[in-house]
Amino acid sequence: MLIFSITDITIMSTPKFKTEDKRKADFEDGSDASCTTQFHSGNPGVSESDSDSDLSKIFNDPIHGTIRVSGLCMKIIDTPQFQRLRYLKQLGGGYFVYPGATHNRFEHSIGTYHLAGKFARILKWKHPAHFGDDEIKCIEMAGLCHDLGHGPFSHVSDNMFIPRVKPDSKWKHEDASVMMLEHLIKENSDVKSAFDELDKDWSCLELVKDLILGGKETNHVTTESVIEMRSTKPYLYEIVANSKTGIDVDKWDYFARDCHMVGMKNNFDHDRYMEMARINDVDGKPRICTRDKNASNLYDMFRTRETLHRRVYQHPVTRGVELMIVDALVKLDKTALIPGKMLK
Repeated sequence: MLIFSITDITIMSTPKFKTEDKRKADFEDGSDASCTTQFHSGNPGVSESDSDSDLSKIFNDPIHGTIRVSGLCMKIIDTPQFQRLRYLKQLGGGYFVYPGATHNRFEHSIGTYHLAGKFARILKWKHPAHFGDDEIKCIEMAGLCHDLGHGPFSHVSDNMFIPRVKPDSKWKHEDASVMMLEHLIKENSDVKSAFDELDKDWSCLELVKDLILGGKETNHVTTESVIEMRSTKPYLYEIVANSKTGIDVDKWDYFARDCHMVGMKNNFDHDRYMEMARINDVDGKPRICTRDKNASNLYDMFRTRETLHRRVYQHPVTRGVELMIVDALVKLDKTALIPGKMLK
């Protein structure tokens, strides 16, 4: 069997309606343990409910279908810091060109959470010794929180607006995502308590932040055991934010989602890729690899990315609208201040 490295090229309990907060998910499972049944189908991509969870919700996603979120991840979603993603357009100025592109960072984050957990469980099913007890939970949380730091109109903020007002800044939305996650935990006692129960020494949170940042050097991650994982378990960093090849679940979700919403065909099959993935030794380190016969599928992924950039992200009208948005934000930046702790 030929293999090449990618570096080279449950059934739920009866739902009841919950109407007191329309910003939150549409359904909530009963918390009575007697009503909960776990479904073991043998499919490693199926997420099982957290044993310590008293909160579980179902999202009906147009791309991935039914997505179940439970435990700590659901507590994160039900915070104001995460709910703000409902109001951030995924494609920025692209909505002014493609009126169907009404999707936001909120649903993309939940889709990335779903794919991250599914991919990690498939890999664990094939290589059980490669994953620790809580590492899959960390991977799911990283997928869920990877875009927490996006500003208005998504990439318009960090790629266009900030370079205009602070030319020397190297700030990216991933850095802000880590900062927002730290702020979210500080401001929401239930989330902090859940982290305390999961992670006595908070190394899990350190790993989540490191996965969001793609393993790059940062002051946000100081735990030695987590820093060592960058070299001992590099495959963990190739699931959510793959800084080596760019082949990760973040892109898989927005390729499928963006194509669906603008009416463009996506030829890349992420499910086929995940089923064919393996962890193999590459230059002395365990890396995520795939079969040689899956190469054409990977080529379709890069072709889809090129097509999206050419026809959507870099569309002349999209760029023109975004330049006008940046002009407005630059003028606003000089005249308006938003009260906050940084201004005290």
